Amino acid sequence: MNTFIVLLRGVTPSGKNRVPMAQLRQALSDNGFLNVQTWIQSGNVILDSDLSVKEVATKVSKLIKENIGADLKIIVKTPAEIKTVLDENPFGEGYDISRVFFTLFNDIPDENLVKNLQEQDFGNDKFVITSNAIYLFIPGSAAETKLNNNFLERKLKIDATTRNFNTLSKMIELSSKNL
Repeated sequence: MNTFIVLLRGVTPSGKNRVPMAQLRQALSDNGFLNVQTWIQSGNVILDSDLSVKEVATKVSKLIKENIGADLKIIVKTPAEIKTVLDENPFGEGYDISRVFFTLFNDIPDENLVKNLQEQDFGNDKFVITSNAIYLFIPGSAAETKLNNNFLERKLKIDATTRNFNTLSKMIELSSKNL
């Protein structure tokens, strides 16, 4: 049995991508996932399963669509993978951690697409792409940056979701209770 952190992409408080967390927990628990927990309303889930990462992503996506109606992209990581992402953050000392964001993906972006993106100028906004995450330092408004999730998905041709340090740290903390 493995513990997974499941991050839902595009959850909204209302509308077609609204996902009531109690309903989500119930649907996942009723369909074979164990120790299901959610944290805040933006689609952060911890669960236990014998399935592979890809199987978890596929099954969670299908259950959400069938039980709730939202068609969401699902990013699945282990707690160890999330810890590695946080540990490898290149924007450490000298950077305000509240302005650092972590974009996670299931499939590693193509090197040529990464290179093309790295050749662009984003002003004060900075990013580093590794095989584990895209690290963003956005000193201004995250709502106004060009380096938003939709832009990164489009340019890198990947499904991705972005979280802050506090959210990922909390997910690691909560997932340790599943062990």
